[in-house]
Amino acid sequence: MKKFELVAPCHFGLEAVTKREIYDLGYEITRVEDGRVTFEGDAEAVCRANMFLRSAERILLLLGRFRALTYDELFENIKAIPWEDYIPKNGRFWVKKASSIKSKLFSPSDIQSIAKKAMVERMKQFCHLDWFPEDGAPYPVRIFLLKDEVMVTLDTSGDSLHKRGYRLATGKAPLTETLAAALLMLTPWKKDRILVDPFCGSGTFPIEAALMAANIAPGINRSFTAEEWTNFIPPNLWYEAAEEAREMEDTDIMVDIQGYDIDAEVLKAARENAKRAGVDHLIHFQQRTAENLRHPKKYGFIVTNPPYGERMEEKEALPEIYSQLGQAYRGLDTWSLYMITSYEDAERYIGRKADKNRKIYNGMLKTYFYQFLGPKPPKRGQKKMEQ
Repeated sequence: MKKFELVAPCHFGLEAVTKREIYDLGYEITRVEDGRVTFEGDAEAVCRANMFLRSAERILLLLGRFRALTYDELFENIKAIPWEDYIPKNGRFWVKKASSIKSKLFSPSDIQSIAKKAMVERMKQFCHLDWFPEDGAPYPVRIFLLKDEVMVTLDTSGDSLHKRGYRLATGKAPLTETLAAALLMLTPWKKDRILVDPFCGSGTFPIEAALMAANIAPGINRSFTAEEWTNFIPPNLWYEAAEEAREMEDTDIMVDIQGYDIDAEVLKAARENAKRAGVDHLIHFQQRTAENLRHPKKYGFIVTNPPYGERMEEKEALPEIYSQLGQAYRGLDTWSLYMITSYEDAERYIGRKADKNRKIYNGMLKTYFYQFLGPKPPKRGQKKMEQ
């Protein structure tokens, strides 16, 4: 089967998580850059990567990488790509997005227009047509320029992979599903350990944790643009990826995953989202403040996205919110706390310095993933000896 270079964009600062996921799927990493991981794979890899990767934003098929300082160079290099190998005569093709950073060619609309012309010229030459109906399957193109290096890709995913299909309702400051999954994978949490999100909002952290615990593939309830690319991705490969995903599911597990919020309406949305994701039976949602966070069990995890105070009136409430969380956490002496926030006084009001801190860009917002580490639980044999 023909090999492709595939690109998995991800959140800045979380490339290592995506890299490990791709490696675990069995594919060879060829390049790691800020915000994306490139790997080698065949048509089956396109299907499996879309189906199984939790932290990637989308899966792009890399068609060309070259330097361009002028629009003529851009045109000629894009025209040199064998578009006829990927797009059928009736395919609907367009440049969905062009972005440019620190490059001489900086106008996205000009890049889009010139790229489309180059594609049409190439297709005319090799398909022996003067006009294309474009009434077939969609082939969206994404072009990235960074320091004059151009990357031309086909978008196999369509909607971003954070759109798992379960979240219709969101809270005020929703965390994307891909970011929540990546942050969970940065922690040592496993399904046999307690997990509580005291600011759960629309339920993203608890739902992503439950999906991971039950081994439910993030792409099982959605479709992908490349499912229509039957000219070079056989439809049976999508069925096989879905079959593989269903065989791996285990929804009869026992877990302790909890989500709290003070807003009853938001909790209602969280329960509905969990139901659509097929994990409502694995999560206990409760209307409760962070101040009232208590748990009799030891060695649990708090993983949360507390308010940031982006609006001035909310900012005034932040010291109290973080102080209450810190106080509740001190009462859970064997627990670990993982928290993503842009609030720069977070450590001060939690009451201690984080053991680890990681800078992560949530969209354009610079945030920090504070990690307050509790003690490791004793090994099972050791527990029995102590008893």
